[in-house]
Amino acid sequence: MSYLVAISGSPSAESRSSTLTSYLQREAENKGVQVEEVSVLDFDPEVLIHGKYDHPSILEFTDKLKGANGVIIVSPVYKASYSGALKTLLDLLPQDILKNKPVFPLMVGGSGAHLLAIDYSLKPLLAALGAQTILKGVYLLDKYVDKADFENPINELEVQSRVTLQFNQLLEIASNLRSAAKSN
Repeated sequence: MSYLVAISGSPSAESRSSTLTSYLQREAENKGVQVEEVSVLDFDPEVLIHGKYDHPSILEFTDKLKGANGVIIVSPVYKASYSGALKTLLDLLPQDILKNKPVFPLMVGGSGAHLLAIDYSLKPLLAALGAQTILKGVYLLDKYVDKADFENPINELEVQSRVTLQFNQLLEIASNLRSAAKSN
């Protein structure tokens, strides 16, 4: 079975990151692609803080990622970087968990001052986890994401266009990699 994993790195239950993650899940499913949505809030804080990499919830998450054809990661910007909760979760995963998986990073921040947070903080972390195909990514300002609009939360056309373009690239790359793996 082919599917994507969409990870929300926000420690807030109702966040722009989780809104975007759910939106992209619906978009994928509208195209016939299954998405396993995961949030840092799905994990017991004790497991994350104490680094319990062998906890059943972490092992289940690892298995989901191993079986995925692609990954979407959405994080708020905190102190010019991704959330600490996301880092704590990703630290518990095997070193090469993202090998041979395209990754679409998105970050949501309050100002344009953190525009390079994807390139300078998130992409190096993804590369450390074995990701070789990391899409350019999209940085969205808070004001462009409407948490109350579940159907179309991105309220700026140019930003919506960039998200759609890269999302479609993710689907295409994931499909091509899946086809290549089947033929080998």
